[in-house]
Amino acid sequence: MGNYSKWYHPYTINEKYSERVAYFSMEFGIDQALKTYSGGLGYLAGSHMRSAYELRQNMIGIGILWKYGYYDQVRQDDQKMGVQFLKKYYTFLEDPDIKVQVTIHNNPVWVKVLVLPAETFGTVPMYFLTTDIAENDYISRTITHRLYDHELPTRIAQSIVLGVGGAKVIEALGGVATYHMNEAHALPLVFHLYEKYRDVEEVKKRMAFTTHTPEKAGNEENEVELLNKMSFFNGLSIEEAREISGAHGTHLDYTLTALRLSKMANGVSQLHGEVSRDMWEGNEGICGIKAITNAQNVKYWQNTELRAALDTNDDEQLVQLKAEMKKPLFELVADQTGKIFKNDVLTIVWARRFAAYKRADLLIHDLHRFFELINREGQPVQVIWAGKPYPYDHGAIGVFNRLIEVSHKHKNVAVLTGYELSLSAKLKYGADIWLNTPRRPREASGTSGMTAAMNGAINFSVQDGWLPEFGRHGENSFLFPIVDTSLPNEEQDLIDYNNMMDILENEIIPAYYVDRKKWVSIMKQSMNEVVGYFSSERMADEYYHLMYQDGK
Repeated sequence: MGNYSKWYHPYTINEKYSERVAYFSMEFGIDQALKTYSGGLGYLAGSHMRSAYELRQNMIGIGILWKYGYYDQVRQDDQKMGVQFLKKYYTFLEDPDIKVQVTIHNNPVWVKVLVLPAETFGTVPMYFLTTDIAENDYISRTITHRLYDHELPTRIAQSIVLGVGGAKVIEALGGVATYHMNEAHALPLVFHLYEKYRDVEEVKKRMAFTTHTPEKAGNEENEVELLNKMSFFNGLSIEEAREISGAHGTHLDYTLTALRLSKMANGVSQLHGEVSRDMWEGNEGICGIKAITNAQNVKYWQNTELRAALDTNDDEQLVQLKAEMKKPLFELVADQTGKIFKNDVLTIVWARRFAAYKRADLLIHDLHRFFELINREGQPVQVIWAGKPYPYDHGAIGVFNRLIEVSHKHKNVAVLTGYELSLSAKLKYGADIWLNTPRRPREASGTSGMTAAMNGAINFSVQDGWLPEFGRHGENSFLFPIVDTSLPNEEQDLIDYNNMMDILENEIIPAYYVDRKKWVSIMKQSMNEVVGYFSSERMADEYYHLMYQDGK
């Protein structure tokens, strides 16, 4: 093992990627055993760290070690969703004997570092921060307990720990050329750098920023007075903070501030890049916004046997393996719900974070038609839903529980709890159709469809996020026709619903049961095409050349 108390990598740095980069993210989905993620943002960050390792990049990850993770999604006695917060323990993290101090609410708070060595899961070295140590008082210790804590002051404190604490850890390691913020959670970092250099241009030339969502909830704003009381500005006066951030009103917009204090920013698909430029156009002093389409790590996500069958062009073996890959998922369905699913039945999966714009319940818009769909004579359909709502989003939890109620009396409909990396992989192995139903253009990327395609699941999706760059209807996927987004949400939903059901009934189901040659052709085309451009090796390379190097 290496000496992680200094800048260290257990491999020879590839000279193409020699600039030192620190990648800041509030969550990292690296392995099922390490509960430091909630969903897509973390999955993306995890794949980035794996590909950076495989490319031998001069990068480290900076995150937070969440004592209770995000939360544990369980079932209550009535089978509805429950939320548990259980302490997590890890023996595979190393102690590099690094402790730094940050100021929160004008009080000193100690931040300790634990390191995930590169060899453990095949990532660049990962530095995880915790305040849950004996040197801190009880309140300070709880800052790093829960990812996306529902208390606003705690979330502000978490940003300070990640941004300022992370920056001080990097200084202890010897410094970096570029600080990359994956979303604006680490924003106090820019005020720390300004306090250090006293020059906005010196800050900007060191900062790169990725924005991940056009959703208002994902672009945080908070009152300047509250942020000042919480020491968010790292000792700067309110006047100085306003001057360098451009915040002249009562609130500070995290994303806008990051855009003003970075050398370069990016959206996470070509469409999202356009949406982001339109969103922020007209704001004074912002940096350029490029587009680097998200991607996922093939080595981690793709079933190697299925890939081998594809490479040898053995259609019979490919189909047989795909059927066998359903078994672990269907065993879990039986364990959680008492239902026996069949390997030879078309299986539709909807699985991702539960949020209103993602429309998890679009498939049951008309219950009568839904029941006809799943009970078609000779051509039945199995449906599985899974995903984690935010634990305090009662609307999303209500949708999850309604789906459970709908599933109760039907042997071929299931709703699964525990949507984390392990279940995500099982769902992608077991799905025939990977259903994606956001309101366009509100899904910035939606990378779950990439890893589904890697494993023989055919995307059936709204043309949002990454899909416009990949999908060709009837060739490598099935696509909803684009709907006029100026229409009211209810009208968009109805049009999308009718288009979805028409394609399911008239194209997807007949292809699966009658035209197997067409089905296998689409599956193979999807698998072949997704592993090129949508591999995170391409993405990790682009970040270096388009953001860290060309962004100077």
